[in-house]
Amino acid sequence: MQALERIPEDLRLRLDNVDIVVDEAPSREQLVGSGIEQGNILLGLYEGLPLTDRYNYDMVLPDKITLFQQPIESICDTDEDVIREVQDTVVHEVAHHFGIDDDRLHQFGL
Repeated sequence: MQALERIPEDLRLRLDNVDIVVDEAPSREQLVGSGIEQGNILLGLYEGLPLTDRYNYDMVLPDKITLFQQPIESICDTDEDVIREVQDTVVHEVAHHFGIDDDRLHQFGL
């Protein structure tokens, strides 16, 4: 996955117990659980316990980052746009794994 390869290696190596998958579209449960406002498009979703909230954390299923193919493709005009959007979405969801919330990501311009 090219987008994951573009994450700096020191961050990639700190991804702890995370699966990254691609689904066609978000389920109703994922949409409701994400808290996304109506009219917005869910491109990706982090489901898990951020590193900042972990204590005595072992023997658990992996966290999951899901990328949603149809929504991403719906906002892109070219293959290059898709690649860029996948990269941005992966970075956004990986940031959640590290405990960075949406407000802070917006402050960073992400």
